[in-house]
Amino acid sequence: MLKDTDLNFQHNIPKEIKEDTLKALSFFPELQYVKIDFKFNENIRKSVMQAQPKFTSMLKPRKKRAYVIKVSSYFSLKGTKIPIQDLPEDVLIGWIGHELGHIMDYREKTTFGLIFYGLAYLASKKFFMSAERVADTYAVNHGMGNYILATKDFILHQAGMSDKYIRRINKLYLPPQEIMDLMEKIPVKKI
Repeated sequence: MLKDTDLNFQHNIPKEIKEDTLKALSFFPELQYVKIDFKFNENIRKSVMQAQPKFTSMLKPRKKRAYVIKVSSYFSLKGTKIPIQDLPEDVLIGWIGHELGHIMDYREKTTFGLIFYGLAYLASKKFFMSAERVADTYAVNHGMGNYILATKDFILHQAGMSDKYIRRINKLYLPPQEIMDLMEKIPVKKI
């Protein structure tokens, strides 16, 4: 697992989620020197977490871009608000890993590509679905399959989400069977 000394001061992480975030980051060594700020946010639309490039860095070369991962301060678990850090460890690590998958995807895009991505993400459900599946795939391909599965299981079977929300998750994100199929194709990374 990464330690604070491995971060080269590139990541700002709230202490409440630091240990789980460092564990998720350890699966993505190529993000070690990428500037990522993890910030608690009270109002993320229809999400628990959201990864974005920092607008001010979008004109910089790809290697110098900075990113932010907004994290909801609370999660509604069976109708009760709980602090996000009180989620099961594997679930929180999986959620963070999914967002890091988005950052891996963003790093490959030109500035124009990022702008197009942002517009298409907001305007097209098909594009949104593709982007979310790409993020899951990056996380699974980096050895986080069990964490992604734990997160899916939690959302689908333990969190007490509405049927509408569960249908949305099933439609937009990789289903558990596809995650397991991907996992069979890659070597498992040990920490």
